[in-house]
Amino acid sequence: MARCDFTIMSVTTLDGQALAAEIRRQTALANRNNVTRTQAYLQFYREHEEVHWALLAHLVSRNGGWNMTDLQGEWLPRIMDPASRNAYFWFLERCNWLIFHDAYAQLLLYAEMKRSGRDLTNLLPSLHVSSFMQGFWQDFLTSGDSARLTRALIVNEQQYIEQRVVRKSFTYHRIFSTLAFFAQSQLSLNQTLFPYKAHPTDRRFQLVGMNVHDFPEINQRIAIGKALYKLLYEDKKRLDSIREFAFRIPHTGSRADYWPHLFTPVELAQREASLSDNNAYSLRLHKDSLREGAPKLYSPFLHKAWPDTSHDPADGVDWYRDPRWLSVVDEPIELPSIATEEYARALQWIDYGVKIVSLFS
Repeated sequence: MARCDFTIMSVTTLDGQALAAEIRRQTALANRNNVTRTQAYLQFYREHEEVHWALLAHLVSRNGGWNMTDLQGEWLPRIMDPASRNAYFWFLERCNWLIFHDAYAQLLLYAEMKRSGRDLTNLLPSLHVSSFMQGFWQDFLTSGDSARLTRALIVNEQQYIEQRVVRKSFTYHRIFSTLAFFAQSQLSLNQTLFPYKAHPTDRRFQLVGMNVHDFPEINQRIAIGKALYKLLYEDKKRLDSIREFAFRIPHTGSRADYWPHLFTPVELAQREASLSDNNAYSLRLHKDSLREGAPKLYSPFLHKAWPDTSHDPADGVDWYRDPRWLSVVDEPIELPSIATEEYARALQWIDYGVKIVSLFS
């Protein structure tokens, strides 16, 4: 982003309250479910490409939707009970909802600042945004440093869910200590993936991304977010192809969005019958393709998997107390990435894992 000149102008209390109320109204409308959030991030990014975080948030939110529908898809209903899957969905949905509630309001305020040419960062407290972010937004208005703003938002949003979800006793006892969480981690279902085409004529999307481990640890979540951002923007040709995927393929929640040769949102009658007889499960995959004669893996649309969820208001207080978190924003990070081959192997491990569990059920 080229540096912009923003004029610091006074905003009357009435004007500020009206603007904050309108931002909250628009945020609530777009915060209906994972699909509407994911689309809102992308629409904002298309109008404000200098805010790199919006594209990263769109892609990570896509992955959140895929994780949500996995809970009602081909594999997890065979190895997890409904109560565990419902609790895990609540956890994913609550995190997704809270991050959007906090961050999208900041994005809308920036859009108004850009439109009006006014520095309105003094309204951030009215939107209940942490004081941590005010200096970073002010710096962005003058420097246009997209990378630093992105890293600051990563730190802020992970802190935002830390006290509101991650550290809740319910989350520890009903999520992190359950088979559902263990199985998703051990069966490598917790990747964040960016689909792209290495060549425009390729029939299938390639994948690049990262495994997400140790989610309860905030430093690890921040490190993963920063590493994902670096991975997303480090290769311009690949970035352009990832953007093309995001622009061209609507987010539905189904993994068929990126690999329709393996996944389908259509539930087959034989799957419904086999769920009542776990021993009927047959291996589906050979490398990154289906075995001969095997049906595709069920990966439902989000609206078929889960109804819209009502949320309690965002609770908690401003997390920012320790100025040492400012230095975390600029700390370098290197974490290993995964590519198509590693993801395909992970899917085969899941396939084998479900088969083994079905034999002993």
